[in-house]
Amino acid sequence: MAYEFKARKLNKNPGAPWVPTGNPMVDGVGPAAWADRADKPDLTVYGQIKIAPMSSLSGWSVEKRDPDPHGMPVIGCDGKVAGTVVDLWVNRSEPSIAYYEVQLTGSEARRLLPYGVVQWPNFGLWGCDRLLVKSITAAQFAQVPATKRPDQVTLLEEDKIMAYYAGGHLYATPKRQEPWI
Repeated sequence: MAYEFKARKLNKNPGAPWVPTGNPMVDGVGPAAWADRADKPDLTVYGQIKIAPMSSLSGWSVEKRDPDPHGMPVIGCDGKVAGTVVDLWVNRSEPSIAYYEVQLTGSEARRLLPYGVVQWPNFGLWGCDRLLVKSITAAQFAQVPATKRPDQVTLLEEDKIMAYYAGGHLYATPKRQEPWI
């Protein structure tokens, strides 16, 4: 299958930038680009699926001294609630949280939210009551690439999910695409 390049040159000048032709957050161009990786889950050295929902694993839990994000609202860059954390996906090879699973507000849909793009207000204090995401708006969570299966994420899906959030830093709002000076 040939890769469809969803961008055009801004103008005919040599060195002109390429701009997305559709939805820049899913076109796979610029900061929203992804690698065309294998569409299969990453495995541990023992052949287990490396990243899995905590709820499906025995012996995994949130350390009792840490804030537990289950049930916390997720707030987009527009200050609106995108959804609620319903599960944590962990990396079995490097015991850590890889993703928050977010149940979208007013929907049965769930999307993965990478651990690294979340900001905890008042982190370290016992007042943490929400997760902030500066890269995308609450409404844009609905277009985060979904996983084919509810219990695993493939390498390709991971790249597309990460690219979507990264692309939001430039493309989430029209104002972000304008010059700063």
